[in-house]
Amino acid sequence: MSTNEMENTARTYRELQAEIKTLEEQADALKQIMIGEMDTKMVDKLTAGAFTIHYNLYESSRLDAARLKADHADLYQQYTKRTASVRFMVA
Repeated sequence: MSTNEMENTARTYRELQAEIKTLEEQADALKQIMIGEMDTKMVDKLTAGAFTIHYNLYESSRLDAARLKADHADLYQQYTKRTASVRFMVA
């Protein structure tokens, strides 16, 4: 691939990333509209034609790694697993 082709590919990639961000913002705005409607009706489940919309609170348990490291550094080290990943960025 030539430098010009790579530049065009990178440009297209950045344009698509910007479009994705815009679409995600639009989707979030629509989500907030639906949540607002459900809050107004005080329901956590709403049927709208072919769609059933759920808006529920749920709880989960997660490990507080920062606190574990502060309180029991040796135990934290014993159970820490290092991983590697690849980062891709077009600047």
